[in-house]
Amino acid sequence: MAVALVAVACGEHKGKTEAPAPLLTVEVAKAISEPVVMPMRFQSLIYSNYDATIQPRTQGYLLTKEFSKGMPVVKGQTLFTIDAAEVRLAVEANRSALSSAKVALAEATNNYRRAVPLAAIDAISQSSLDQYKAAYAAAQAKVESAQAELDNSLLELSYATVKSPIDGIIDDTGATIGDWVGQGTAYSTLATVSNTEQVGVHLQIPFARYLQLRGEGRDGAPSYDNRGLLSDISLILSDGSEYPYKGTYGYTERNAGDQTGTIIIVANFPNPRRELKIGQTATVVANVGSPKGVVLVPQRAVLQQLGTAGVWVVGADNSVSYRLVTLGTTFGDMWIVESGLSGGEVVVTGGTQKLRSGQKVKTQFKS
Repeated sequence: MAVALVAVACGEHKGKTEAPAPLLTVEVAKAISEPVVMPMRFQSLIYSNYDATIQPRTQGYLLTKEFSKGMPVVKGQTLFTIDAAEVRLAVEANRSALSSAKVALAEATNNYRRAVPLAAIDAISQSSLDQYKAAYAAAQAKVESAQAELDNSLLELSYATVKSPIDGIIDDTGATIGDWVGQGTAYSTLATVSNTEQVGVHLQIPFARYLQLRGEGRDGAPSYDNRGLLSDISLILSDGSEYPYKGTYGYTERNAGDQTGTIIIVANFPNPRRELKIGQTATVVANVGSPKGVVLVPQRAVLQQLGTAGVWVVGADNSVSYRLVTLGTTFGDMWIVESGLSGGEVVVTGGTQKLRSGQKVKTQFKS
């Protein structure tokens, strides 16, 4: 009987089958293959596109300084006045010389006019008439010369009032009231006015990268018209906010491909409210190059450790495998995958902690 009971128990055990474990459900997404324009981030300094150096054109003692450092000035505004006493004396002397020359011209004119009818009736000789005519011409020339001297001295005197040639922001001067200033002195330059209605930034692109973007070979020559290379140029302010005005392509510096190994492209930003300051650090983000086909995956699908990156890929039979990939840059909330993955493949975006290679899973696409 005991043997029979054991046999019955063994038979009942063999008849029972264990229920299969439920498949692990993981969130997945498809790798996308589409053309995108590659964004690049640049660190630069804001600078003025145009600076006017204020250099006095006459010598003298500095009388006044009529501006405040760092304040805006307008074209034609008086910045400095210089004591040009010697020039003023020259102006008065030239005025007197001009007056004397005009008196002499009046006398010569009268003499010549009286001599003409006298010569017609042979009352005076032809040589005498020629002398009167020559004196008249000489007097005219002397008036013109005296007038030119006066005009020149007046021009020199106008240089004693130094005005701004442009609208902009002015820096300070090293000269103080009473200093001897002008060409050939220690203060041949008094200040600089920077036009800030539009400011520029330097965007440095590695030369090899530039050739790649241009679609040229290693020996390709750089182009100095790259207006189609940049698009959607934005400036990020120090507080992380985006500057409200977009940038535009300015020009490419001629020293492209020099020993720095970079191409320097200048982008311009309008600055109507003078919000951007010269010398301010700027972060610029711009789309660089033409649209290029790339593979994109959600950033949450990528696992990075010890300098490597990988994704869990779901095969056609719903089994998973871990695959190393080469990453490019981020694009919004996506990673650009340069190699290791093809568009259309399914990657795991959530629930990767319990995965093992070869394991079958139940997929759930997250909207």
